[in-house]
Amino acid sequence: MALSDIQTRIAKEETRMGRTPGSAQLIAVSKVQPLERVVAVLEEGHRVFGENKVQEAAGKWPDLKERFDGVELHLIGPLQTNKTRQAIELFDVIHSVDRPKLARAIARIAEEEGHCPRLFIQVNTGEEDQKAGVLPGDLDELVALCRELKLPIEGLMCIPPSDEEPSLHFALLAKMAKKHGFDGLSMGMSGDFERAIAQGATYVRVGSAIFGEREYG
Repeated sequence: MALSDIQTRIAKEETRMGRTPGSAQLIAVSKVQPLERVVAVLEEGHRVFGENKVQEAAGKWPDLKERFDGVELHLIGPLQTNKTRQAIELFDVIHSVDRPKLARAIARIAEEEGHCPRLFIQVNTGEEDQKAGVLPGDLDELVALCRELKLPIEGLMCIPPSDEEPSLHFALLAKMAKKHGFDGLSMGMSGDFERAIAQGATYVRVGSAIFGEREYG
């Protein structure tokens, strides 16, 4: 499915929900995609991309950012504390703040570097053992710490369980964001981004529907 098709579907859902055009931004998830596919999407004019791993992004995006103006790069995968400095140097937005140790590391290194990416707190709405994200019951405490550290938290992110109705998780995330006064909602992927937009998503993360199936190995 082409980039333009996804953009059209996003715009249609925004209109259906009475939302401002462009209020749901598309993150083209380029992880594990061949370089030529990423370049093709850049050449179509898209500039907002997401990567899951710091190392992969480091090998790809510095050169692409030199070739294409205005790229905004989002880290949407888990962030190891020891990769924090590299992530702060590479990414414009980090969606996976999920624990006090990481929040403190970001605050310390951002102060040393003199700048901080925009940040989202990842919430494990399904309370799944194998998934990153702060548990809903611990969110208040993490938000309070981030505010104490003066981190630029824009909103919340989630990845719903694959075997549950995602709209329930999107609604839960929106409720938690509203409670804490956040406008940003990073939620929705290739199979459910329209349902995420209906629940207020400000960023949707779409990969295979734009680029085709990923090539691993």
